[in-house]
Amino acid sequence: MLYTMHYDSPIGGLLAAEKDGALVGVWLEGQKYFLGAWQEEIEERADSPVLNQTREWLDCYFKGEKPPIGDLSLAPWGSEFRREVWKLLCEIPYGTVTTYGKIARKLMARRRFDKMSAQAVGGAVGHNPISIIIPCHRVVGTNGSLTGYAGGLDKKVKLLTLEGVNMEKLFVPTKGTAL
Repeated sequence: MLYTMHYDSPIGGLLAAEKDGALVGVWLEGQKYFLGAWQEEIEERADSPVLNQTREWLDCYFKGEKPPIGDLSLAPWGSEFRREVWKLLCEIPYGTVTTYGKIARKLMARRRFDKMSAQAVGGAVGHNPISIIIPCHRVVGTNGSLTGYAGGLDKKVKLLTLEGVNMEKLFVPTKGTAL
């Protein structure tokens, strides 16, 4: 059973989900991969301690505070590779961005691989099931392109702006496959 809660945020409606006492998803309504691969029965649950804690975390975040990710019990569902990428996303500080290539190089060093594809990292980032909290919006292209946000680039810009990211060298691409 997947328990859910709707949350009205300044960037639109969110759906948060918990399973077995841990947060497994936060999706922007209408985003790519909405609800991911979940095929279980879903029940709205206003009294869930995990979802109430998530609501409080999101309230703080959207007030411009910087709540610690570690305050929440997270259990994103995905392959070992994806979970490793998502763990690295949690290390990106508020108010900063990193690139797909830098994440690939960190993974390469940790796993002692000779090479690691930035595109593979991009695929994992794009399938992040816990949007905003696991900050995939803080990842940009090497050239400063804001490409690749499943919730929409307009929302990515709003989240980065809320966090105080210097947007001078960042831009919204006008063409490409990851708009």
